[in-house]
Amino acid sequence: MILPIVSYGNSILKKKAQEITASYPQLHELIVNMFETMYSANGVGLAAPQVNLNIRLFTVDASPFAEDDQSAAGFKKVFINPVILERSGEEILFEEGCLSFPGLHEGIIRKSIVRIKYFDEDFNEFNETYSGIRSRIIQHEYDHLEGILMIDHLSSLKKMILKRRLKEISVGLVEAAYKMRFAARP
Repeated sequence: MILPIVSYGNSILKKKAQEITASYPQLHELIVNMFETMYSANGVGLAAPQVNLNIRLFTVDASPFAEDDQSAAGFKKVFINPVILERSGEEILFEEGCLSFPGLHEGIIRKSIVRIKYFDEDFNEFNETYSGIRSRIIQHEYDHLEGILMIDHLSSLKKMILKRRLKEISVGLVEAAYKMRFAARP
């Protein structure tokens, strides 16, 4: 089932998400729905707060970047209760988009390597290190669980320049090729 994606301006996107247990109701169905939602919106990552759930869960599939980064091929994962243990490597500027900000793409600086501890959908624990596009996608989705949005990485001046566009996104004055729930209506 395709879930509506909440837009910028919805308060859930600014909250720190809560951990879940293996007994979370209909967890496997939720994961299937999140992947279906992510794919229908042509996304490479989706965090639970983006579908209006304040839980520490995100899905990723970096395969669309496989041509540029071979490590992205087949990189499809579920991250439950993740904790970033370390960010390292060089800082890299890359143009990011976000399903909660339809049509908006901005250059975001992130560290090139991330070490993360998490549980998969069967609650097996992992402690892994990722680099390249996989690291970037993980950091972007992890930020959602911390209540941090991609625009929070921008300068005050850039945010001021984007103020009108952000307002339009929050009230639904944007086109999105996927199902959305806007924060407000004009």
